Amino acid sequence: MRIQDMNWGQVEARVAQDDRCVVPLGSIEQHAYLSLATDMILAERVSVDAAQPTGVPVFPCLPYGMAAGFAAFPGTVTLRLRTYLAVVEDLLDSVYRAGFRRILLVNGHGGNTPVNPLLAEWMNERRDASVKLHDWWRAPRTMAKVVATDPAASHASWMENFPWTRLEGATVPNFSKERIDFAATARVDAWRKRERIAEGNYHGVFQRPDADMLAIWQVAVDETRHEIEHGWH
Repeated sequence: MRIQDMNWGQVEARVAQDDRCVVPLGSIEQHAYLSLATDMILAERVSVDAAQPTGVPVFPCLPYGMAAGFAAFPGTVTLRLRTYLAVVEDLLDSVYRAGFRRILLVNGHGGNTPVNPLLAEWMNERRDASVKLHDWWRAPRTMAKVVATDPAASHASWMENFPWTRLEGATVPNFSKERIDFAATARVDAWRKRERIAEGNYHGVFQRPDADMLAIWQVAVDETRHEIEHGWH
């Protein structure tokens, strides 16, 4: 259930019976020919689809993350590390104050993972709470399905090209891009990185058949639902 479809009284009644909630984390950044909001769209959608039969509330996705490496691409929004950690801490404090004690963060952007030390510190101060960070796209079963489909999968490649991340009128190329030099892009600023990665795909084809994508999506939804339902103790 989306939290936007509830009022405060319903939340209060719900948390008295079940203290679980889901908070998706995204990013607004270049994804080659796909939506700049790809990470936000996917994190929130997989959360909602996974939580739907459980009744667990899903908060709106935090759209902005840490994407400094893509700062040279227009439309990318990036928060500084200290800003992001402060925002996530305030989010956790807010849902905790509402009574939620089991909080699943469904993350859609690899650049957000430095939040892990904050989660450990936060739980040390609230020993009755449990927080899990679930990187949905690289969770074991989902990534195994991706690799079985096509091991040449990466940022802004086919593996993020779902019907709901495509843009009308944005023509997607039909070739397989060579793998970028990750070491070379890691040691330069965002503007030189942009020169080295061109449109933004890291490697692989830009699109695969919808049947492949929907099969991967079902695995991702099931795996995310398992995180909602299990492993809290």
